[in-house]
Amino acid sequence: MTSTMLDLYEKIVGEAVIGHLRQLAEPLADMKVIHVNSTKNGGGVAEILHQLIPLKRELGIDAKWEVITGDAEFYQCTKRFHNGLQGIPVGISKTLLDNYEKTNERNAEVLREELEDADIVFIHDPQPAALLQFCPDRIGRWIWRCHIDVSKPYRPIWKYLRKYVVNYDASIFSLPAFARHLPHTQCIIPPSIDPLSEKNIELSREEIDSVIHRFHLDPDKPIILQVSRFDRFKDPLGVIHAYKLTKNFIPVQLVLAGGGAADDPEGEIVLNEVKTAAADDPDIHVLLLPPDAHRTINALQRASDLILQKSTKEGFGLTVAEAMWKGKPVIGGDTGGIRLQVVNYHTGFLINTPEGAALRIRYLLNNRPKLQEMGKKAKSFVLENFLITRHLREYLTLMAALTQEDVGERLEL
Repeated sequence: MTSTMLDLYEKIVGEAVIGHLRQLAEPLADMKVIHVNSTKNGGGVAEILHQLIPLKRELGIDAKWEVITGDAEFYQCTKRFHNGLQGIPVGISKTLLDNYEKTNERNAEVLREELEDADIVFIHDPQPAALLQFCPDRIGRWIWRCHIDVSKPYRPIWKYLRKYVVNYDASIFSLPAFARHLPHTQCIIPPSIDPLSEKNIELSREEIDSVIHRFHLDPDKPIILQVSRFDRFKDPLGVIHAYKLTKNFIPVQLVLAGGGAADDPEGEIVLNEVKTAAADDPDIHVLLLPPDAHRTINALQRASDLILQKSTKEGFGLTVAEAMWKGKPVIGGDTGGIRLQVVNYHTGFLINTPEGAALRIRYLLNNRPKLQEMGKKAKSFVLENFLITRHLREYLTLMAALTQEDVGERLEL
């Protein structure tokens, strides 16, 4: 008998968790649900949706995923939205804003019929936020799902986007600190990882060793790894600085592994800055990986002694949960969603500077029993809090609540 996806998850999280999902989904059967974002590959949103949509379908929900398209100017504008929402003072010309609105209007023309007919629409992040105003005859509930750290946004950028967001029926943020003053229901739903994805499944020792060999890593020298897009908010230059400080005391090697996202026009610029900073150091390995290199990233995480995520801003940081799931303590920036995952001194360390990161790296590499103890705690913490089954449960709960609101409104009428 072929196992379903839910059967496989049950082996990890237990029968009660899966039974609860089935119970929540039962009254939502055949509901038409659409998720919309701006890229199929690259970044945490796409990774989550690749797994979330099939799970919803298996639970009997008519779930679908749509991706909007835009030109270079559109992504230039939305990258500035992203930077501005994370507190960077940026200016955006009227030309770029007009193009943003026209791009959403063009995408709405293509998607309008199914969006207006859907029971629930999830709009992910700023890129498709304006779609709602171009769907005047919608019958369902629309939810804006923000994955960005908007705790201290640059006010002009938030003021512009807010005029679209206020018209949604609900908003979802990853942390309470990210929530904004809005006239509708706001929910706190942290992202999650999928333990059965190519990036997180168990790998054989042979496969891990083959990746070490492919990238010419020294199996006898401790490996420090950061996996992320080449983005200034991920602070790859700060990681290189921390590595150099560590190397003065302990022989180590650094791997910076990542790729770009279709909706991030700054990736190549940052990558070139990283290569310049790495110079000719043979122990710094800068790996530009394709979007589907999930098993490779998995192997690198399992081969590494320590994982860094030295972000200066971070909506959540899926790579933190991925590393912790593999029993690795994480040294992460004391910001955003990393604080939710790294319990200081227990599942890793929170740091603010390269010097702080180097100090914690040295401490853990010189104290292997502590490193292993923190790694075990890290995996347990992810099992309890950051797997996709918890994420799905909270989405289903919100969908059910919005459905009940619809019923209540009809009864009042």
